[in-house]
Amino acid sequence: MKPYWGGRFSTAAGGKGANQAVAAARAGGNVAFVAKLGRDMFGDKALEGLKADHIDTAGVSRDPEAPSGVAEIFVSDSGENSIAVASGANARLQPDVIKKAEASLESADILVMQLEIPLQTIQAAAELALKYNLTTILNPAPAQPLSDELLNTVDIITPNESETRLLTGIEVQDNDSAQKAADILHAKGIGTVIITLGKKGVYISDQNTGEHIPGFSVKAVDTTAAGDVFNGALAVGLAEKQPLQNAIKFANAAAALSVTQLGAQPSAPHRDAILNLLKGKENS
Repeated sequence: MKPYWGGRFSTAAGGKGANQAVAAARAGGNVAFVAKLGRDMFGDKALEGLKADHIDTAGVSRDPEAPSGVAEIFVSDSGENSIAVASGANARLQPDVIKKAEASLESADILVMQLEIPLQTIQAAAELALKYNLTTILNPAPAQPLSDELLNTVDIITPNESETRLLTGIEVQDNDSAQKAADILHAKGIGTVIITLGKKGVYISDQNTGEHIPGFSVKAVDTTAAGDVFNGALAVGLAEKQPLQNAIKFANAAAALSVTQLGAQPSAPHRDAILNLLKGKENS
């Protein structure tokens, strides 16, 4: 294989769940985070960063045997990325840890989940969310098949186009195909389907009524964590009782801002920047 010479190397905090937590906190949310880190320098740095963003880390445990999860991300000149992940301690986050964090769930409004932890742990969290009447958001990434039992516990699902194809068998090419995919997910018990379309925005189907909500036009530098930022900001908008379409526009603005910066967590924007972009769009 011919090597590629050049480019730049940098390190930054990441991990889908942590990215979403940081994005929600910077967007104005009061966030509690449940995760597992290794007892290593990466875990120390991750915990330090979470606390700097005023995230409740009581639900973060340290694994004495497994290293912290890491990812290697290659970013093209156009800003698109490809990712290789070594899950480490993340893959050892078992349902008993969720039970220990039950107090955080009891006092929450929104639960955001993604697929970098074991499916049985996600199922346990979703069932506790039902117990306490939380709104559940599932970001089905990294993509993998999901059981109807799990999907039936989800209020809102936020797949991108490739994840939608894996879950439904539908290639999203336009509003009609997006709605067909959404209908399949509705039939599995999910009330709200939000298909993220990158710079094109999102397609939303709420109780089988769909519409396209456009994104914001920005110069993309790095798309890493844009989906995570969208999900974190969406959770904040919904926790603030914003109408769904407004919460999605808020999340679109946050995601747009994130792709203008390098890195995962470093690119998550703060609330003032999100509101300024929304204000500029409204005035344009």
